[in-house]
Amino acid sequence: MRLAPGQDVRGAYRAALDMVEWSEGSFAPFVTVSEHHAVADGYLTSPGTMVAAMAARTTSTYFMVTAAILPLYDPVRLAEEMAVIDHISGGRVGWVLGVGYRPEEYALLGVDFERRGRLADEHLDTLFDALAGHDLTPHGRPGSIGRAPEGRITLFWGGASRPAARRAARRGLGLFAQTNVDGLAQVYEQECAAAGIEPRGCVMPNPGAPMTVFVADDVDRAWDELGEPMLRDATAYAAWNPQSAARNASMSTSRSVEALRSEGASHRVVTVDGALDIIGTDPLMLHPLCGGLNPEVAWPYLRRVGEQVAPARDAARS
Repeated sequence: MRLAPGQDVRGAYRAALDMVEWSEGSFAPFVTVSEHHAVADGYLTSPGTMVAAMAARTTSTYFMVTAAILPLYDPVRLAEEMAVIDHISGGRVGWVLGVGYRPEEYALLGVDFERRGRLADEHLDTLFDALAGHDLTPHGRPGSIGRAPEGRITLFWGGASRPAARRAARRGLGLFAQTNVDGLAQVYEQECAAAGIEPRGCVMPNPGAPMTVFVADDVDRAWDELGEPMLRDATAYAAWNPQSAARNASMSTSRSVEALRSEGASHRVVTVDGALDIIGTDPLMLHPLCGGLNPEVAWPYLRRVGEQVAPARDAARS
């Protein structure tokens, strides 16, 4: 979630909550929430707070935090937050944990970027014991978190590298990769087998799948409304991921709205039929407030999914 210059921050947050609540009654979404820090555009910094608010406004929607940058958290405090959110949501929130990739975030929060791997392993040890309700004295933390989650919280390790796959396997976590990297699933499965651990699954989206889709009646007019916010989003991610953006079809190196549209890759505007084509092979990834889009502009595109795409999808499946 980013904000446009001068945007009403409170209004954007209210709109995000309203949209999630409305969507649950229209097309049963799966909602992901992310975090970043040290960003001038107001990117969401507290995904746990946001997902708790969303869970409180819904009854059946499943949420995933993708991803919480583990070395930036106190692991006991994170376990407490996870437990409370689990109770609020009734077990409807899963978490992807990772180490992130931006030194600026570590600098802002006073954490050594060069120690991120070691910190991640140390934090995982403490986090697992805390979530299990164990006494944390062996970790130098006398006591326990108290009201531990009632069941096992769904946890993944995020990353698209071999070390990430190995860490996920060794820790008994699922692997959540940003894209489908050749050989990554095999590394994960082999490491699980070597450790005698049952694999918990790999989430690896199609490299060519769009990450942001808007559904429009008039595609040309929609690009006039949506182009600048989508470009703002695309260029920000490309700046953070200069190596990945050039080889990942789900990211863009475009520097103009025209180029972003002609790519037809990461950010797309499609008709209802176009949305149904995407659903045939990939999840329909919506980003209603992409790049700080005005909620009043965003609402009709979201409603079109619930009022036209979802019924057509259901009719095709019946």
